[in-house]
Amino acid sequence: MPQTRFQFNRQLVRHFIETAQPYFFPTELRETTETTKVKYITKNTWMFLGLIVVIVFTVVSLAFLLTIGLTLLSNILFPEFFGDVAGGLIKNVNGFLNSFWPYIALNVIIISGVIFVWQKANVADKWKQWSLLASLLFLSLVVNGLNVIISYTFRFIDNALNQKNEETFYQFMIIYGLVLVVALPIIVIYRYTRLKLGLMWREWLTEHFLNKYFNNRAYYELDSNATNTEVDNPDQRITQDITSFTKVTLDFLLDILDSILTLLSFSAILYGLSKEATGGLIIYAIFGTTVALIVGSRLVSINYNQLRLEANFRYGMVRVRDNAESIAFYRGEALEKRQVTERLMAAIINFDLLIIWQSIIQLFQLGYQFFPRLIPYIIIAPLYLRGDLDFGAIGQTSFAFFQILSALSLITNQIQGISEFAASINRLGEFYESLNPLAFKKEKLQTSFIHTQISSDVALESVTLQPPNSERILIENVSLNVSNDHNLLIMGASGTGKSSLLRAIAGLWNSGEGIIYRPDAEKILFLPQKPYMILGTLREQLLYPNTENNITDAQLEEVLKTVNLPDLAERFKGFEAEENWENVLSLGEQQRVAFARILITKPSYAILDEATSALDVKNEERLYQELSHMGTTYISVGHRPTLSQYHQQLLEIFDGGNWEIKGIEN
Repeated sequence: MPQTRFQFNRQLVRHFIETAQPYFFPTELRETTETTKVKYITKNTWMFLGLIVVIVFTVVSLAFLLTIGLTLLSNILFPEFFGDVAGGLIKNVNGFLNSFWPYIALNVIIISGVIFVWQKANVADKWKQWSLLASLLFLSLVVNGLNVIISYTFRFIDNALNQKNEETFYQFMIIYGLVLVVALPIIVIYRYTRLKLGLMWREWLTEHFLNKYFNNRAYYELDSNATNTEVDNPDQRITQDITSFTKVTLDFLLDILDSILTLLSFSAILYGLSKEATGGLIIYAIFGTTVALIVGSRLVSINYNQLRLEANFRYGMVRVRDNAESIAFYRGEALEKRQVTERLMAAIINFDLLIIWQSIIQLFQLGYQFFPRLIPYIIIAPLYLRGDLDFGAIGQTSFAFFQILSALSLITNQIQGISEFAASINRLGEFYESLNPLAFKKEKLQTSFIHTQISSDVALESVTLQPPNSERILIENVSLNVSNDHNLLIMGASGTGKSSLLRAIAGLWNSGEGIIYRPDAEKILFLPQKPYMILGTLREQLLYPNTENNITDAQLEEVLKTVNLPDLAERFKGFEAEENWENVLSLGEQQRVAFARILITKPSYAILDEATSALDVKNEERLYQELSHMGTTYISVGHRPTLSQYHQQLLEIFDGGNWEIKGIEN
C-alpha cells in the first residue's frame, strides 16, 4: 500500500473541526440539503471559535480585576512592605484604576454573559466542558502570574545577596516559600482538571464514534469493503487514536494559550530590561518555527504510516489467537509466522525511517535550545557593567528570556508530538467521514440497487444479486414468496450465492436490482453455520441479542431440554457462569444454543445458514419440528437431503445466475 503524505493544510483543519468541535458545540444538522448542511457547519464553526475567544477575554478580564483587587488588599494589610519594595506596582495599579481598563474588563464580562445566554440552546447541555475549560484558562493565568511574581522575587533575592542585605534576603525567601505554598496546590488542581476534562472528552468522543460505528451497520460495511477503502483498523482509531487525540488536543490548546499568556507577561518585563534582547529573540524563534514546520510536514506522513503498520501487526497477532485451533489443525504455523513477520518488518522499516527523522529534529532542537543560553548574558552583562541595571536584573532577564523563548518555540520543541497529533487527526477525520452512510456507496455510485420494503412476509420480486463492488451476477431475476407453511430450502453447489442471498434478505447486501419484502429486522433471527458466542454469562448467551428479556431460570432450563442440552446449566454451575463459550462448547452444542435463542426470541422468521451442519439427523429433526410447532417461518441453506422434509419449497441455484424453484411434497 503506498504511503500517504499529509501536510498542515485545509484537510487537516477540516478533520480537526469534525472531530473536536461536537463535544463543545454542535456541527450536525439532520434532514437538509448538502449545501445547507455545509453552511450550517461553517457558521457553527465560526460561532464555536468566537465563543473560545469570548471565554479567553472573559477569563483575562476576570483575572485582571482580581489582580487589582488583591494587590490593593495586600497594600492595605502590609503598607510598609509594599511601600519599600513594591511602590512601583502600587503606582501602576492606581494608574489602571484611574484608566478605562477596569470598565472595559467589566463590559467584557457582561457582554460575554449575554453571548452565552444567546447561545444557550447550543451550550446548555455542555456546561460542564465549558466550565472546566474556563477553569483551566483561569488557572493557567494564575500560574503565569505566580511565575511573574517568582521572577521578581528572585531579582530581589539576587540584589539582596549582591548588597549583602540579610534582612531583605530572608524577607524574600519567606515570600518565595509562601508563593510555593500557594502555587503547588494550584498547579496540582490545574493538572488534575486538565486530565479530567481530557477523560470526559474521551468518554464522550468514544461513545459518539461508537454510535456512528454501530449505526446503519457501518461496522459491517467497513469490514466487508476492507480491500476497497482507505479506512484500516477502525478498532485502533476508536481506542488508541481517540485517546491520543483528546489528550494532545487539550495539551496543545492549553499550551498555546499558556504560551500567549507567558509571551504577554514576560515580554513586558524583558522589553523594559532590554529592547535588543526582545527583538533578537523574536527573530530567532520565527526562524526555528519555520524550520520545524518544514521538517514536521514529513514527520506527519511517517507517523501516519507507523500507526497503520503497528495496527496491522497487532491485528495479525490477534487473528492468529482467534484462529489458533484451525491453524494448528492445518499445521499452518510457518505461513502464519511469515505473514506476521512481514507485517512486523513493515512496521520496523517505517520506524527506522521515523527515528532517522527524529534524530535530525533532535539535533536541530538541541542546538536551538542550548545556543540561546549565552544571549541574555551577552546583551545584559554590558548594561550591568555600565551600571544601567542592577545585579538582580541579570537573573530576571535570563528567566524572562527563557520563558518567552519557550512560549515562542512551542512548535519547534513539540514538532514530534505535533506530527503524531496531525496523523491521529487525519485518521480520525477519515474514519468520521467513512461513517457517513452515503460514503458506503460513493465508490461504485450505483445507478440501481436492491430496494427493501417492510412486509409481513418475505418475498423477492425480480431480484438480481451481485457481490459489493463487483460485476459478477450471483443470481438473476428471481421471484419467490416465503409465507407460513411455505418454508424455503435453498440448495446449490458451493460458491453459487446461497449465503449471499441470505445477506440480501437480511439487508446486508444491496448490490443489484429488484425488490425484497421482509418484516422489520427485530422480527427476523439469523443463525449462521458457526454461531456467534458472545462474551458474557450463560444467561446472556441464551438471550442474545435481547439480553434484557425477563426469563426465569425454570424457563431457560425448559428451553435447554427442548434443544437437547438438559445438563448445560448444571455443568457450569448456573446461568451466571462466565466462560470462553467458543472454546468450552463444541460446534454442535453452539448450534443448539443458537436454536435456543430462536425458542426464546420467537421471531416471525428464522434464517438458517447450514445451522444444523454439526448435528446428527435426530437432533436436526427435533429442532426443525420445534420450529414448525411454534409457528416460526424459516428459510434454510443446506446440503443434506434430509432437510427437504422440513420445507415446502426448494430454490436451487446454479452457476451463472441461473436458478430453479419447485414445490416439495412431504
